[in-house]
Amino acid sequence: MGVVDPFSVARAAGLELTGKSEGLTLTDGTMELRADFTRMHPRLKQGRLQQELLVKAARTKGIERPWAIDATAGFGEDSLLLAAAGFTVDLYEQDCVIAALLKDALDRAAGDSVLAAAVARMRLHAGEDSIAGLRHTAELIGQGELAAPDVVYLDPMFPERTKSAAVKKKFQLLHHLEQPCADEGALVKAALAARPRKVVIKRPVKGPLLAGMKPSYQLAGKAVRYDVLVPPRP
Repeated sequence: MGVVDPFSVARAAGLELTGKSEGLTLTDGTMELRADFTRMHPRLKQGRLQQELLVKAARTKGIERPWAIDATAGFGEDSLLLAAAGFTVDLYEQDCVIAALLKDALDRAAGDSVLAAAVARMRLHAGEDSIAGLRHTAELIGQGELAAPDVVYLDPMFPERTKSAAVKKKFQLLHHLEQPCADEGALVKAALAARPRKVVIKRPVKGPLLAGMKPSYQLAGKAVRYDVLVPPRP
């Protein structure tokens, strides 16, 4: 399979990817969007970072170097929180345009003294299908060639989110590209097959369960909640 060109994919969707001094930018001629981690600086301060609901949901006691797989990376901001909290994070982003924007943000962040250490723990799998990646990880674990991840993180796009006016305004360019998760059941099944200590799922605070999976427990904020599945340990 040949390499997919994100610039061509963007043009086919009626959009344009263009390099600017601020970073790689996606535009429809009116609005512009780019991935940028610098706005995350305040959330990475140690006192605040530990209060992030995602960090609380993903926390793994007694693990010196925890490993997380973010199966739905998007612009990578949640992965950055995990990396700043000490996780090594593998990020899967199947859409090649979003992956290109994310890679550009990671490259720029590597030169930022506040972000560099966390970004060094983030490994991007650009254009790769996370379900296939998780299944391959599960195979390697089953063969004894790889230790299981501590956390698999899922934040699939879903139709309910597009009803939010603020989010719709900010991300409507992306909706030209990426569709909501088509097979939620397969995604959750693949996540569990990788034998993590926990699967953490981001949902709207009043949204439905992903694939109907009842969580072991939940952490809820004002706008989002985290459903945590804790599989039985072998």
